[in-house]
Amino acid sequence: ICLCIYCEHAANTSLSLQIYYYADAQTTHTAYPNGLEVLQFPNNQIEKHHPDGTQEIIFPDQTVKCLYSGGLEETFFPDGTVVKVEKNGDKIMVFSNGQKEIHTAQFKRREYPDGTVKTVYSNGRRETKFASGRVRIKDEEGNIILDKK
Repeated sequence: ICLCIYCEHAANTSLSLQIYYYADAQTTHTAYPNGLEVLQFPNNQIEKHHPDGTQEIIFPDQTVKCLYSGGLEETFFPDGTVVKVEKNGDKIMVFSNGQKEIHTAQFKRREYPDGTVKTVYSNGRRETKFASGRVRIKDEEGNIILDKK
């Protein structure tokens, strides 16, 4: 069963609002005159589909995921963590504690607020650059091959 409500402003039909309620799915779909469409699900998830192709999903825990037409994806978590995924699959995570993590096909890197940077390369090699300037490099088996202070 689908209940459809059309609300029109008598003087201007471009102000019409369309509300659909899908009883079986307990879902409300609202279409606004500006092209925005909003879906509300029974679990309190809300999806907004913008005219420019952007989609915004608000999850019940208040996590917000934005999907942009160019392929970028951003997720904002309630604790302040932000995750961005580029079209090519590269991922950048910024944590509320000030740490930043970058994942690419070539490496995974964690950057700490004190300036320390730890990188693990796709071949298994690990490199740590400490805030003090010290550099330590380990091979894929964990053997130290350089420890420069």
